[in-house]
Amino acid sequence: VDLNTGFYCSGSVKIEGETINCSKRAPGHGQQNLTQAFANSCNPAFINIGLRIGNDKFYQYMLDFGLTEKTGVDTTGEASGFVNSEIKYSTLALACYAFGQNFNVTPLALIAAQAACVNGGYLHTPYLVEQIVDSDGNITYQHDNTPVRQVVSEETSAHVRECLEYVVSDGTGRNGQVKGYRVGGKTGTADKGQTGDLVVSFVSFAPADDPQVIILVTMDTPSRSAGTSVSGGSMVAPVNSKI
Repeated sequence: VDLNTGFYCSGSVKIEGETINCSKRAPGHGQQNLTQAFANSCNPAFINIGLRIGNDKFYQYMLDFGLTEKTGVDTTGEASGFVNSEIKYSTLALACYAFGQNFNVTPLALIAAQAACVNGGYLHTPYLVEQIVDSDGNITYQHDNTPVRQVVSEETSAHVRECLEYVVSDGTGRNGQVKGYRVGGKTGTADKGQTGDLVVSFVSFAPADDPQVIILVTMDTPSRSAGTSVSGGSMVAPVNSKI
């Protein structure tokens, strides 16, 4: 797909007999281009993209972005995400994965992948300690900042930055705006299995044209009586903005 690709959203899509709803149910978002689909966080549009990519390529991207393993951060106790083998063959699984459901990922792995989307396409190993210096000022350890791999091209990364800046200026991430700064971001709302509970999140980065800072905030099982919609845009984006 490219920035001119069109997507139609009727509010839901049926895959292998299962109906998957959009956040905006019938009549849905209607006709959109790629940037608008990002801004609307439109499930049917992302499903369409996932089906175009196909199971094999989609799964390879998950591997390339480091979503299926530990990041290698320099601390103990890191967990790794969980990806079911059905993503390798199931169309329904592919549809769900395409808008971020049915698999688990750690916040650290997610933010490393998100950074790769906007920094020119390079996946890096996250770290806590950049440098260790002895009492004489000699550097005894220096973190190796060589990228693990390039996942997408510089051109694709630039397109993603453009789409994600529009999410914050005109889409579901409006509450993540910061006066005087160009901010990009993406909202997320994920089901916690069959519990009825949710995890809502918002990732944002700035400046949008030359990212220097990236933030991921997640809210686990937020209150449904807070007087606001249970979504990343309403509940979490304002927190990112303050940070």
